Amino acid sequence: MIAVLLVLLLALILFGVGFAVKVLWWVALAVLVLWLLGFLVRGTTASGSRSRWYRW
Repeated sequence: MIAVLLVLLLALILFGVGFAVKVLWWVALAVLVLWLLGFLVRGTTASGSRSRWYRW
């Protein structure tokens, strides 16, 4: 009985990790799209010099 519970627990953990990784891939893709849009929208200033749209 304990072996069956351990296998079920392992399956739940692996399912949870797989779901979390898939969600993280979608979040990473959304952040990349937002970064590219911000880069393209504010690529140049009025004087023609390149500027950054983020503050680091």
